[in-house]
Amino acid sequence: MNGAKSLVKTLLAAGVDTCFANPGTSEMHFVAALDQVEGMKCVLGLQENVVTGMADGYYRIAGKPACTLLHCAPGLANGMANLHNARRAGSGIVNIVGDQATYHRPYDAPLTADTSGMAQTVSAWVRTSATAAELGRDAVDAVHAATTFPGQVATLILPADVSWGEGAVVGQPTPAARPPAVDGHAIETAARILRSKSPVLLLLAGAAVSGQAQQLAWRIARASGASLMASYVNAKVARGRGRLQLERVPYAMAPAMQALAKFKHIVLVNAEAPVGFFGYPDMPSIQYNRAAQLHVLSRPDQDPLEALQALVEALGAPHAAIPDPGPRPEAARGAPTPEGLAQTVAALMPENAIISDESISYGRGFYQFTHAAPAHDWLHLTGGAIGDGMPVATGAALAAAKQRRVINLQADGSAMYSLQSLWTQAREQLPVTTVILNNSRYNILIGEYGSVGATPGPTAMSMLDLGQPQLDWLKLANGMGVDAARASTMEQCADLLKSSFGQTTPFLIELMV
Repeated sequence: MNGAKSLVKTLLAAGVDTCFANPGTSEMHFVAALDQVEGMKCVLGLQENVVTGMADGYYRIAGKPACTLLHCAPGLANGMANLHNARRAGSGIVNIVGDQATYHRPYDAPLTADTSGMAQTVSAWVRTSATAAELGRDAVDAVHAATTFPGQVATLILPADVSWGEGAVVGQPTPAARPPAVDGHAIETAARILRSKSPVLLLLAGAAVSGQAQQLAWRIARASGASLMASYVNAKVARGRGRLQLERVPYAMAPAMQALAKFKHIVLVNAEAPVGFFGYPDMPSIQYNRAAQLHVLSRPDQDPLEALQALVEALGAPHAAIPDPGPRPEAARGAPTPEGLAQTVAALMPENAIISDESISYGRGFYQFTHAAPAHDWLHLTGGAIGDGMPVATGAALAAAKQRRVINLQADGSAMYSLQSLWTQAREQLPVTTVILNNSRYNILIGEYGSVGATPGPTAMSMLDLGQPQLDWLKLANGMGVDAARASTMEQCADLLKSSFGQTTPFLIELMV
């Protein structure tokens, strides 16, 4: 058995049955092994940042890692932005990167680079396999690292001769490691703070915004009078009817500071202390009151359900029904607005839909208008590296086995980073509705000019303009094999949304905003 075949068999034995790939010469024996060993679903992406973003979206919905297949260090470089986002999301990925044959590396051929050094910037675990005989063991260790709670990027570097070398064996999978136990002292401290009746915020993030965790957090809030908020970015938030009407810490510094100013204590449930996305002149880095005390109930690598359940018991918090959000909204009319789009999506989305949100500045207020939508999952851009919305939507649709409608709310500028995702959606016939928010500019950067105190002139503004020439999203989508239509009113948008939800194939709506 060669190394490539042992690698595929080991991955399958460990439960990794989906491979997102953009391979090259060094990976050809792995590609051949995918033919020789049954059971691995192979999905082609036309650019590596699409590949890594699909693997991120897949994990967020499937709850188990897929593997990627990238071509040497430059292929890894192309995929690093969405590996950065995946790392911030806590997504488990077995990231396989081909490399020069071990004996060929000293000759410094054109594709040779510091693959390991590059991988370490976006990975929790990195290893270069040395021999075919060791590859199965290395693959087991990679899967074990990827499944470490809440999920990690594990990069396995695969030299070509290790892949084609004989004498390989299949590795024996090991159980996933349990998260570190919650600190009993942290439970006692949080309970004491909550009994004090001071203004307390429970800040939820990561797995603490799942539906089950929200139920526990609501019991705590009802029993103690504490407030609940979610961090600004989370990999997956359970939302809609039957879930909490959670709002996020605002993105902009002034509203965030205003929202957090009253709290004397902030209890972090898998959350980090809230800070600004960037440093701004004459503004602090932290968004909370400097006099506030921070208390860690559970770290991001710990199980928030265990922590919240223990806190419920410590407080004797009774069961409490989550409040009804009121009637489902009706679709909006007239010119497109952020509020109107959110209201229309809430009015029309199917049950158990998935939202992949890369609406950037346009969608910061979507939450308040979508609480009464049917139950759904909302996936955010977690690491700030734009270009994840379309590939995350694609991976999420595959993870849901095409049984859930995915709605990608997508800014036009960031869509251009990974529009090749549409081709994969068409190839795989995925139920994804993409709504391109076409304002023909990098609108978020126009807002950031004011925040950093810079004064843009004609040259600067031209760098933020996407209208010369105008991007034609209908032709771009059609060129990738996806049907598309343009809407300039909310009535047109609603009609197109309803039509797309009745299909089993991808569809793109260019909404002129």
